[in-house]
Amino acid sequence: MTSTSRNRFLAEYAKIRQAEGRGSTDAEYYRGLPYRDLSGKNRAQWRIRARSFQYLERGILRDMERESGCPLRVLDVGAGNGWMSWRLALRGHRVVALDIFRDERDGLGALPQYPLPLEGVAAEFDSLPFGAGSFDAVIFNSSFHYSSDYLRTLREARRCLRPSGRLIIMDSPLYECAAHGEMMRAERQQQFEKLYGFRSEAQRSIEYLDRQMLGDLSRDLKIDWQMSTPWYGFRWALRPLRARLLGLRPPSKFVILAGRFRER
Repeated sequence: MTSTSRNRFLAEYAKIRQAEGRGSTDAEYYRGLPYRDLSGKNRAQWRIRARSFQYLERGILRDMERESGCPLRVLDVGAGNGWMSWRLALRGHRVVALDIFRDERDGLGALPQYPLPLEGVAAEFDSLPFGAGSFDAVIFNSSFHYSSDYLRTLREARRCLRPSGRLIIMDSPLYECAAHGEMMRAERQQQFEKLYGFRSEAQRSIEYLDRQMLGDLSRDLKIDWQMSTPWYGFRWALRPLRARLLGLRPPSKFVILAGRFRER
């Protein structure tokens, strides 16, 4: 990303996040995430994040901890305000929170709100400032869909993973086919233009995954995917039925993807 497009993206992103009521001046807000949204402004989204993280903790991470027998070195990609880095640090892991957003309420600038010291690094997905084989896990924390080139992003993640390391993608929208994802993109751009006066195209993010994309990435990068679907509640489960009844496009799914690279 050029410096001009990066600055434009950050300015637009900050405007959107402020309008959504992200962040707080109260340290307890950050320490309660994702299980409690003390601001009360984004509770539905934090419920999704909480259930995804619980699934990650109780399944994938627990298995990795057993295999390793020692604290993991984890890269939290798209860390935002650092809530996941904080939760992983509480489990004893050595975590780096990475993001390009440094805002004091909603970006890396919020890291001092936590009682444990957290390492924050401002960098882009496709240019990670770490040596080869630095991490046991690279976790894209509701952030992978911001990439503009999935192959390039995953090649960089692969470089930073140890040979037995795990790539984890969570809370990025998944569609059965690209057509439904493109419909979502168009709707989102129209909504942004109406609400904020711009279409949020500075970063040229892909914004979604589909089944064909996952198959292509698996083939091209030799990734074995393990796909898990946490339970997000009945209302979430009924979204496809509601969309059909109302004649709307099929909604996205949220899954947790855990990948291993067969060849390095």
